[in-house]
Amino acid sequence: RDAQESRGLGDVYKRQLGYSEDFLKSKYDEIVAFSEIGPFIDMPLRNYSSGMVTRLAFSIATVVVPEVLIVDEVLSVGDAAFQEKSLSRMMGLMSGGTTVIFVSHNLEQIRKMCGRTLWLEHGQILMFGDTRTVLDAYKKV
Repeated sequence: RDAQESRGLGDVYKRQLGYSEDFLKSKYDEIVAFSEIGPFIDMPLRNYSSGMVTRLAFSIATVVVPEVLIVDEVLSVGDAAFQEKSLSRMMGLMSGGTTVIFVSHNLEQIRKMCGRTLWLEHGQILMFGDTRTVLDAYKKV
């Protein structure tokens, strides 16, 4: 088995994100520190909880400044401190030019983060526009 895989940084993330083994090794400490799963990093990935996997995936995906970042409910993972740290990182990426597609049911997080909002229901676009306008309409339904 690959040494990094047994340490939680499996091939799945390297392939999905296009990172090289050398790159992940150079960012290893930063990824582990941000994810806050250090005590468990030597466990096989298959033994991680879904929250641990999400923390690790978010940490790997944001270790660089991507052009586009798609996150799905990532700010609902972990304790309040980790959620705030993740929100801060995403806001930093957005202010640096990264386009973030943020998927969430948390209206307060959407209000904080998004300038424009797309409301989908059963795969159909119900509304797209200014976040406040879309959320006000959503709350009426």
